[in-house]
Amino acid sequence: MILDYLKGLNSSQRQAVEQTEGPVMIVAGAGSGKTRVITYRVAHLIQKGVDPFQILVLTFTNKAAKEMRDRITKVVGPEAKNIWMGTFHSIFAKILRVEANKLGYPSNFTIYDTDDSKSLIKAILKEMNLDDKLYNPNFVYGRISMAKNNLISAAEYQNNEQIQADDFSTGRGQLGKVYATYTARCFKAGAMDFDDLLFKTNVLLKDHPDVLYKYQHKFKYLMVDEYQDTNFSQYLIVKKLAAVTYNLCVVGDDAQSIYGFRGANIQNILNFQKDYPDVKVFKLEQNYRSTQNIVNVANSIIKNNANQLEKNVFSDNDEGDKIKITRSYSDNEEGKSVAESILQERSIKSLDWNDFAVLYRTNAQSRSMEEALRKANIPYKIYGGMSFYQRKEIKDLIAYFRLTFNNNDEEAFKRVINYPARGIGKTTIDKMILAADQNGKTLFDIATNAFQFLDNRAATAVNNFATTIQSFAAIAKNNNAFEAASHIAQHSGLLKDLYEDKSVEGLARYENIQELLNGIKEFSEREDIEDRGLSVFMEDVALLTNDDNQKPEDKDTVSLMTIHSSKGLEFNQVYVVGLEENLFPSQMSLNSRADLEEERRLFYVAVTRAEKKLHISYATSRFKFGTLVNSEPSRFLDEIDPRYLEIELPKKAFSSNPSSFDGERSAWKSKTSEAPASTDVFSKPKPASQKVKTTSLLSKAHVPTPGFKPEDTSNLQVGEIVEHERFGFGKVINLEGNKPDIKATIFFKEIGQKQLLLKFAKLRIVKS
Repeated sequence: MILDYLKGLNSSQRQAVEQTEGPVMIVAGAGSGKTRVITYRVAHLIQKGVDPFQILVLTFTNKAAKEMRDRITKVVGPEAKNIWMGTFHSIFAKILRVEANKLGYPSNFTIYDTDDSKSLIKAILKEMNLDDKLYNPNFVYGRISMAKNNLISAAEYQNNEQIQADDFSTGRGQLGKVYATYTARCFKAGAMDFDDLLFKTNVLLKDHPDVLYKYQHKFKYLMVDEYQDTNFSQYLIVKKLAAVTYNLCVVGDDAQSIYGFRGANIQNILNFQKDYPDVKVFKLEQNYRSTQNIVNVANSIIKNNANQLEKNVFSDNDEGDKIKITRSYSDNEEGKSVAESILQERSIKSLDWNDFAVLYRTNAQSRSMEEALRKANIPYKIYGGMSFYQRKEIKDLIAYFRLTFNNNDEEAFKRVINYPARGIGKTTIDKMILAADQNGKTLFDIATNAFQFLDNRAATAVNNFATTIQSFAAIAKNNNAFEAASHIAQHSGLLKDLYEDKSVEGLARYENIQELLNGIKEFSEREDIEDRGLSVFMEDVALLTNDDNQKPEDKDTVSLMTIHSSKGLEFNQVYVVGLEENLFPSQMSLNSRADLEEERRLFYVAVTRAEKKLHISYATSRFKFGTLVNSEPSRFLDEIDPRYLEIELPKKAFSSNPSSFDGERSAWKSKTSEAPASTDVFSKPKPASQKVKTTSLLSKAHVPTPGFKPEDTSNLQVGEIVEHERFGFGKVINLEGNKPDIKATIFFKEIGQKQLLLKFAKLRIVKS
């Protein structure tokens, strides 16, 4: 059996599978069979006699873990279910359930999702009378999350002079107190947020040497998938757990490290050889996914990054079509061009709709794509939209489940105490919150002793609610997940409330609850798990990642998604749109080399999603905040080797050699006045001789009016026309601020929108 699965591996893959001892780094290029290597390596360990209970495999999505376990099962059989395999958060939540008492938490602690955390933060901000515009809940949540991922506790946050100085400089000097209050309230509610699952694991391993010793000797072999995406907190946990056996294997690709904004640290993989000097390094360089042309384009892009692990990715697949570069005059025209191309490619090559994906840098770009696809009657799905478990009615029922198992769950309590309506108003809830704070009790404590704190009418309703929740706990304890969930859905009144809403929306919400119950029924009938209780189902739901919630293959539709969402996916044909400066690369990335290199890695990821054909497009103008702004092609286009390109531009734009790629930073930009070369199925083609005036930042410089002299603009008005020595003529569209620091937003005919400080702008007023 060993020979059977080893025969299917190439030389590099096989060496990586067979090297089971000591530190190992597998540098896996895009499409190089990474999942196969991980699964066969685990299977190989078991075949060699390693106890599956001693193997820990950490992934970033439940979907990846399930796929690996299924593959391992095919090789080694049912023993595969004994492997500790799952996401960082699910594995460490499992450990924290066992060790929770050492941290002062109940073993049935609730796991707050992002909405729960933000809801609690909003409540705290209101209680502290803080301006929620200055202390935006999203910002506060992100700040706390970043602190936890860098293992900075609330106390350390408040005692760090540099952090405090930064907060006070932005007028947010109370952030430390908000963080401390948030931490205390979570603890009181018996709840951990998603970041706590890693933060508290680090605390557990640091403060309890006996626990560290236990798990260091329990897990004899560790494997980490997508190691380039690990943050500081994950890095430390892995390093501690592997510190005894050093049997640590990490798999990843530095060229696909694109989550720096989430805290991922590319240095973890770049410095792995420094952390483990005796590491064995294996490079998976053969791409099995894409054509040679696509791989060559990807290589020509990523070689421009200075900070990377050296590798030479290649493909033995067909050479394939050249990569098509298309220019459009606007984002709307770009959408129409993509729609037309999809129709043509599908017809010519007999493809399904789900063979196509449109990738973009920002969610806002989906608008023009959606409009064009709708007009062409092309079915599509936005990938990355609201997941099933984020729908209100689903979160309502799950809040009942949560409160059943953890009566102290404050967010769940507030969500459902008066839904469906029980005559428990905001005034009563505010009284309960005040009583809980003054007496050091939880809201549920107040509810079970309602007559001590509330008037009789309100107390009766609140007490009945508490009794109902307590009865749910008894039902859940003695029944499987489906039986318990059905009872709670009915006796909470939620199912009845939705059933009585006969609107279209009400019917959809009722059907969603039925779908949830169907899913719980399937869970209750599974034979591969011992405990099929509702609490176990809840654990699975709480730890779902965004990637687990999305299923682009469910229907035959074109997939629309951001490039970040596309990682790990592959499609027959891929359209990467919006290759323009300040959009891709993002304007925010141009402040440092590290940020720019991450943008380039993002482009690399986009390119390597394509199997057979890759299309890249850009527009020379795009609507931004309601204003049409001229755009210039992305610098990344200049980095692509022209040998692999088919450039769809007017023939006159390339007077001699169309494949020479000086870019429209020469031919790309200075000669963009001809009509589009492609025919548009949505409108009549423009005559070849028609001139369409367009400009770019690299157009011929503005020649100032003879005798040009800057004027006093302190009394400038919106609507006035001005001249700038370099930017040319423009119209004032907005003024903000007070003298002498007034900022003017001006739309210049030649270069688009600019914001200038008037006292330094050197403008000449032309007319109103």
